[in-house]
Amino acid sequence: MIILAVDYGDVRTGLAICDKNEILSTPMQTVTESYAPKLIEKIKVIAAQKGAELIVVGKPVNMDGSEGERARKCMEFAAQLQESSGIQTEMFDERMTTMIAASSLNVTNTRGQKRKNVIDALSAQIILQNFIDLRKK
Repeated sequence: MIILAVDYGDVRTGLAICDKNEILSTPMQTVTESYAPKLIEKIKVIAAQKGAELIVVGKPVNMDGSEGERARKCMEFAAQLQESSGIQTEMFDERMTTMIAASSLNVTNTRGQKRKNVIDALSAQIILQNFIDLRKK
């Protein structure tokens, strides 16, 4: 199944996709859009172009497992995305994905604007890889 992952942000939203066999996730792009309805439309078009059968939205859970305002905002966004796209949407714990992505970019010495442009897509890729790995267990 082709799965699209979304790392939803107020300004930048990262997207990643996996192959039909759910083996490998790949970062796609970062969408810069702060107005949620426009962002949903952009993601809906990308999902249709890529043939996504499922959308996974990262859920920012606190380290103690509790959910804060950001998690609620992401869940609302995911519900709106599912309603608009007609594609099943699931939430997935994204704890520490941005830290892992930042660490990866530190190793490759990616800095400045380039870092801003790729960190969200890389975070989405990590969310998706964790999701597909968990599905296989």
